[in-house]
Amino acid sequence: MTVADPRIARLIALIRAALRPPRGIGRIAIALALGVICHAFFAAGVLAMVVAMFFGLSESLGQVPWPWAALANAALIVQFPLVHSALLTGPGGRLLARLIPGPHGTTLATTTYAIIASAQLLALFALWTPSGIVWWRAEGVSFWATTAAYAASWLLLMKASFDAGAEVQSGALGWMSLMARVRPVFPDMPTQGLFRWIRQPIYVAFALTLWTVPVWTPDQLALAISYTVYCLLAPRLKERRFAARYGDRFHLYRAAVPYALPRLAPPKDRPHAQ
Repeated sequence: MTVADPRIARLIALIRAALRPPRGIGRIAIALALGVICHAFFAAGVLAMVVAMFFGLSESLGQVPWPWAALANAALIVQFPLVHSALLTGPGGRLLARLIPGPHGTTLATTTYAIIASAQLLALFALWTPSGIVWWRAEGVSFWATTAAYAASWLLLMKASFDAGAEVQSGALGWMSLMARVRPVFPDMPTQGLFRWIRQPIYVAFALTLWTVPVWTPDQLALAISYTVYCLLAPRLKERRFAARYGDRFHLYRAAVPYALPRLAPPKDRPHAQ
């Protein structure tokens, strides 16, 4: 059976290839080990983020005494966008390819990147030192309304990540490609799903998760402001890479699709961007 949707077809093809790996016990063992580590860290990082923000960062494991906790928390906020963006540069990509010793570092680069990003998120939300100040806690109808908005924001983030390429966003591309002994094939320029409405749905959905929490504290406000600024500015670097990689295709797409706020009119099909 042929799957028309390239997002699903690509993922199914990768999974099928990984399930029928060529011989090579050492290669398979490395792939499986990195896969387990990647998805364990990914799940732990996302879970820590969902839970910590649900309580407005009022509950965490950090025990740094104040006022030093302010510096520690600021460092936790800054470390994610700095490292996350640096690893997407040319030198960062070359570093990723060298972090796994041996001949498989380049193939495993996306998996290594996902492990690092997940570990950063886990550190941020598990090691945060709460201020102990709670400004507002939703109750009754407002609690259920904000919780529904928070859940919807996470669903949007999941949908945007799927539209961008689930295998890349989750880190599976690297270890599954090594398992199948094939060269990692990155998704084409994303233009389907939420990318038909705005160019940066992942960053917008991520920003929405920051502002739809049912508990508000100074901690959550600091995080929300910092990472909203990041979500508005960081995609500019991503779009420079896309412009260099896709040329006129990206320029036409950028001219037709807004950056972060969708137009009221429904998006038109853009064959040139497919």
